Amino acid sequence: MENPKKNYYLGIDIGSTTFKAVLISDDGKVLHSTYQRTRPVEGGVIACTGRCTSCGRCNMGAIHKTVETFLNEAGVTDSDLTCTVVTGSQIVEDTKRFIPFDFQVSEVSAHVAGAKHLHPDVDAIIDCGGQDSKCMIYNEKMGMWLSMMSGVCAAGTGSYLDSVAAKLGIPVEEIAEKVNYEATVEFSSVCAVLSATSINKFKNRIPLGDLLAGACRAQARSILNGVGQLLLHHPGKKIQFQGGVASNGAVAYYMKEITGSEIIVPEYHQVMGALGAAVLAKQFTDLKGKLAMAKVEYEPTPQASVSMRVNSTRRDFLTRDKSKPLVWRNLFFPTEILHAFGARIKTLETYASLFGRNPKRVKAALDVAARKGFDQQTCSFLRILEGIQQEAPAFAVSTSQPCQQGERIFADLAQEYGFSDRFYSLQTPVNKDEDLAVEQIAAGLDESISQMEKAFGKKLDRARLAETCELSNQAAEFSRKSNELRWTSPPLIRGSQAIYNSVIFSQLWGTKELVDIQKTYYEELLMKKEWAEKRYKIEDTHRLLWLHLPPFYNSNYLDLIEDTYNAPIVFEETNFVGWKPLDLADPLRSLARRMLSSGFLDPKLRVEYVTKLSKIAKFTGCVLYTHGFGRCSMADRPFTKWLREGLEKIGLPLLVLEGDCMDASIDPCSTVTKITSFVEALNLKKYGNLFGRLLPKIEMI
Repeated sequence: MENPKKNYYLGIDIGSTTFKAVLISDDGKVLHSTYQRTRPVEGGVIACTGRCTSCGRCNMGAIHKTVETFLNEAGVTDSDLTCTVVTGSQIVEDTKRFIPFDFQVSEVSAHVAGAKHLHPDVDAIIDCGGQDSKCMIYNEKMGMWLSMMSGVCAAGTGSYLDSVAAKLGIPVEEIAEKVNYEATVEFSSVCAVLSATSINKFKNRIPLGDLLAGACRAQARSILNGVGQLLLHHPGKKIQFQGGVASNGAVAYYMKEITGSEIIVPEYHQVMGALGAAVLAKQFTDLKGKLAMAKVEYEPTPQASVSMRVNSTRRDFLTRDKSKPLVWRNLFFPTEILHAFGARIKTLETYASLFGRNPKRVKAALDVAARKGFDQQTCSFLRILEGIQQEAPAFAVSTSQPCQQGERIFADLAQEYGFSDRFYSLQTPVNKDEDLAVEQIAAGLDESISQMEKAFGKKLDRARLAETCELSNQAAEFSRKSNELRWTSPPLIRGSQAIYNSVIFSQLWGTKELVDIQKTYYEELLMKKEWAEKRYKIEDTHRLLWLHLPPFYNSNYLDLIEDTYNAPIVFEETNFVGWKPLDLADPLRSLARRMLSSGFLDPKLRVEYVTKLSKIAKFTGCVLYTHGFGRCSMADRPFTKWLREGLEKIGLPLLVLEGDCMDASIDPCSTVTKITSFVEALNLKKYGNLFGRLLPKIEMI
């Protein structure tokens, strides 16, 4: 009788500084593992031989040889492998040419799988590698793993300790044994470059052990600065510390000191991602033939409403009709007043976002802004406005909230273009006394009208203002009905397209054109609902809510979520219309109440309507894009904290993506990993595995 064929599962983790591989057997036993530094191939220009799997003269070829050597050491060959799963930041499009693999998973999911394989009861993990740090925690109320990753700074990563060791002239592996644990020296935990520079500055005045103690404590604090927020409401948990940095006992020591939690460094901590990938390779093998890999489909008829919006936008921003006064506005000043004046309107933030889809023009505009002294501490929308030439307006209006920096940039532009005497900033208080706030805003609107009347040399037609308010009511009603359709239906349209509607920011409020667009949009959704409900139920798919804005220079992230990972975005915050109809007999107070109902002006109100809406629309996840890395007042750290706490109460997971809506040059490399791991966690909760939906079971008769 022949012996049954043995199954071998290979997990490979290629990170920014190290190559890791683990081979396991059918019973989950680790048969062989490796952890080694990756280095550039030595030599000059490499002439491609075309023999990619045998040459080894490029980095990928070298990695292929490394895998072959690893398998030879384990006594197996490529043909013996049952399944290979890869992970890591350096897995790229061409990797499959050199390493045949069956599936790719995120580092987050791989590290969780590895940790759970060794310690099934683990529920809090911190991984620190060469390029980023990650925190993963199991939320019992949500029944799923939540995760956070560090952003663009290397302060909380292995690269930081590498740079410290290089400056001090010692091997990084010897740092922990040389640390003076009694030292009180402190270094910056904000910036890796600043901290390493400070250490180098003091290396001739402070003992080596004290320097290293300060560096390791800064490293521990940096890790927690970047990802420790997840641990805030889960004190006392044991934390499993893994990744290359976990080899440094001093960092683990200071993490325990800072968190007050027990820090556990497991066996195989250096290769935990590769171990998890191997474990997932076995799971993927067990599910072969059982996974429903078909993508969510949408009713294919092109939307006429999209063309209507595009044509309207082109006309608004390209027309040069000198018979109408040009008014600059920010996103929140009511357009009904401006349309009642018969003005041409340029919403500056919208103009910047349209401008932002051309990378070359954005770069040139940011260069001009830099020469004027506006660096990356200034919002990139506003830097673009400072870096381009525009037609000077007859008047400009702004609001003080939610962006005071925007108000100041408007004032600076007014001075530059010579219309400071024709610029009005409306003060928009967030006041517990709503009646007082309404009166204050209404008085400000009235004052802005008076100033525009002087600038334009004509009176505002109050009857025309009532008409524009009525048109807004009509457009708002179609918007609300459209939103309710999307909340109560299977996915009807791609969120990656719908987010650019951004109806609440439209400068068409108060026009018949917006009424027509929203009416057409509603009728399209009715037709798409009928089509979708014949194919899907609400519970068949993920249902994501997108908050704030997208990166305008790139829609790939939204496409990645919806098309690659099959997680539909079924609604976007920028299309939420929740205000009550305007009172035509009292338009200014009505407009004031509408402004106060915006969550962008009041973050706590915003959290309230997000949580309320989430219950109605049965969202399964929420995505917040924090423009400006949490510096934008509409998606800053306090709002993120309040939102996370509010969503946790209703058991809704939150994915926070840090980035910049306009400046692609500072796009974090971790964004794809964050998206991938979030959807994998949703899959694990909904389908019982991180790969996707299972095929329905066929009942046997």
